[in-house]
Amino acid sequence: MTTETFEFQVEARQLLQLMIHSVYSNKDVFLRELVSNASDALDKLRLEKLRDDSLDADVSDLHIEIDVDKEARTLTVRDNGIGMSYDEVGQLIGTIANSGTATFLKELREAQDAASAEGLIGQFGVGFYSGFMVADEVTLVTRRAGEGQGTRWTSRGESTYTLEKADDAPQGTSVTLHLKPADPENQLHDYTSPWTIKQIVKRYSDFITWPIRMVPEAADGEDAPEPETLNSMKALWARSRDEVSDDEYHELYKHISHDWREPLETIRLQAEGTFEYQALLFVPSHAPHDLFTRDFKRGVQLYVKRVFIMDDCEALLPPYLRFVKGVVDAQDLSLNVSREILQQDRHIRMMQRRLTKKVLSTIKEIKTKDADRYATFWREFGTALKEGLVTDSENRDAILAVASFATTHAEDEPTTLAQYVERMKDGQDDIYYITGESRQSIENSPHMEAFRDKGIEVLLLTDAVDEVWVDAVGEYEGKKLRSVAKGEIDLDGEKDEKAAGEREKQVEDYAGLLGWMWEQLDEDIKEVRLSARLTVSPACVVSDAHDLTPALENMYRAMGQEVPRTKRILELNPGHPLVKNLNEAYKEREDRSGLVESAELLHTLAVLAEGGQPKDPARFVKLVADRLERTL
Repeated sequence: MTTETFEFQVEARQLLQLMIHSVYSNKDVFLRELVSNASDALDKLRLEKLRDDSLDADVSDLHIEIDVDKEARTLTVRDNGIGMSYDEVGQLIGTIANSGTATFLKELREAQDAASAEGLIGQFGVGFYSGFMVADEVTLVTRRAGEGQGTRWTSRGESTYTLEKADDAPQGTSVTLHLKPADPENQLHDYTSPWTIKQIVKRYSDFITWPIRMVPEAADGEDAPEPETLNSMKALWARSRDEVSDDEYHELYKHISHDWREPLETIRLQAEGTFEYQALLFVPSHAPHDLFTRDFKRGVQLYVKRVFIMDDCEALLPPYLRFVKGVVDAQDLSLNVSREILQQDRHIRMMQRRLTKKVLSTIKEIKTKDADRYATFWREFGTALKEGLVTDSENRDAILAVASFATTHAEDEPTTLAQYVERMKDGQDDIYYITGESRQSIENSPHMEAFRDKGIEVLLLTDAVDEVWVDAVGEYEGKKLRSVAKGEIDLDGEKDEKAAGEREKQVEDYAGLLGWMWEQLDEDIKEVRLSARLTVSPACVVSDAHDLTPALENMYRAMGQEVPRTKRILELNPGHPLVKNLNEAYKEREDRSGLVESAELLHTLAVLAEGGQPKDPARFVKLVADRLERTL
C-alpha cells in the first residue's frame, strides 16, 4: 500500500507546536474535544441518511467508543459516524482553512498567560490537535459512509504527516493516541485508567446525545464484560432548571462553541401552545476573532425532537446577534427541513422574533443589575449589536435601551441616549454626535471647537456602523440626532438679536472673499461660507445636511458600490487672523492671482484637520515648502 508524506501548512505546524509544548493547564480537555468531534460526525451521518435514504450506511447503532490498552499505552476514541474521504482528511487535518488564522496566531503569541491562550485556542476550534498534548503520536483511521475504501493518517506532530489507503477501515473515524508517560506535576494524568476516563466523560460530556461506551476491565479468569455507557445522554435543554447545575450548562456551551471560557450569560426559553420549542442560549464572554468576517458561522444549532438538524441555523436569530451560541429544539418541524424552507417557515419567523426579544431583554437585565458584566458585553459585542439599529426597526427601541456610547461628558464612562437627554442644556433641541476613526482624532477635530467652548456634550462614535445607524434612527425621544460635521450649526440661537446682527455684518464684510474662493475651488467644493462652529481653527470642511460623509462613501466603495463623489462645504472662521488677513488682502488687491495658492492651502489644511488626504499630496508639499522658504 502506497504511503504518501505531506508537510503541514505553516499555521497548522505552529499550532501543533503550541499543543506539544502545551499552554493548557488542564490537559484532560483533549478527551472532551475528541468526543465532541465524534458526536458531530454521528449527527452529520444521521442527518445525511434522513436526506438521502439510498446512502449505504449503517445507522442502527450510532455510538462513540473509548478503548484503552495499558500495555501499549494507547487510548482510542472511535465513532461510526459520517467519516472522511482521503481528500477530506488532507484538507481538514493537514491545513487550517480559516481567514483568521494569522490574526489568531498573533493574538496567541501575545497572550500574557496560560488562561488567555486557552481561551484563544478554544475559540479557534482546533480540537483534533489537542490530542498532541498527551500523545507522542496520533493515528487516525477513517472511512466515509457510503464509500468502500478508508484512509489512515499518522503524525508525530512534527513537520509532516503520512496518508495511506486503508481497505479494512470500518465506517466512521477512530483516533488512536500513543500516550506520553504520566506526569502528574504537569497535569498529565494516566489516561489508560478507566476511572480517569469515566471522570472526564462525566464532567465534560455527560449531555452528549449519543452513548459513549467503554468496556470495563475484566477480572482474572472472567469473560470480557459488556460495554458500559458512561454518559446520561439527557438533553440539558429538556431538563428543568433545578436539575441542571451551572457547570453542566457551561460544559454544553463549551461543546457547542469550542470556547474554553465560561459564557457571560445563560438564557433558557420554553414555548408551549400551538408551536412548542425549547431554547438554551449563551452569550459568550469574549468575541471570536472572526466575528466580522464574511465566513463567520453563527452559533445556534437546530434540533427537531432531539434530532440534530443543522449546526449554524441562520434563520433562528438575526445577523446582529450572530455571536449568540446555543440550541433550539422544535417539536413540530419536519426532520428533513432545509435552509430554504426555514427561511419561509412562519413558525421559524415566530421563533426568531421571540428569541430575539428574549436575548435583548436579558442584555437589558444585565445592564440594569451588573455594570461590570454589561461593560464586558458591550466592549465585546456592542459593535455587532448596533448593526440591528439599521436592520431591525421592530427592535430598534430595545437595542437603543441597551446601547451606550463614548461621550465628551466623561472620558472612561459611556452614556446611554436617555442619560444624554437628561443632561441636555436648556434650549438644546438636538443630540449632537461626531464620527471618526478614534476618540483622540475626533476630540481634536475643528468641528468640536464651539461645542467644547460652550460645554455642550457630544457623542463620540468610532465604529464603522456608526456612520449608518445614526441616519437610520434619526431621532430619540423627539430629539434629532445631528452630526457636528454636517449642515449649519447655530449654537447661539436665532433669538439672540445682537449675535444675529453681528453675523449679518460679517457675512456682508466677507461676501466678496467667499464668492471668489468658491470660484477658485469650484472643482472640489460646493460652497464657501462663514462658520459658527469654529473658535480656534481657521477653516473646516463639512458635509451638507443630507449628503453622504466621506467615510460612508468609502464604505460603499469598499463594498463594490459606485457612488458619485460629493462636493463638500468649506467654512471659514471670521475671527481667525489668517482668514481676516486673507479678506483684507482680497479687498486691497486688484490682481488676486497670488491669493489663489493661499485659498488652496486653506482648503487642504481643513481637509487634513479632519483626517482626510490632500487631493494632490506632492503639490501640497511644494506649496508649503515655497511658503516656508519665503518666511526665512
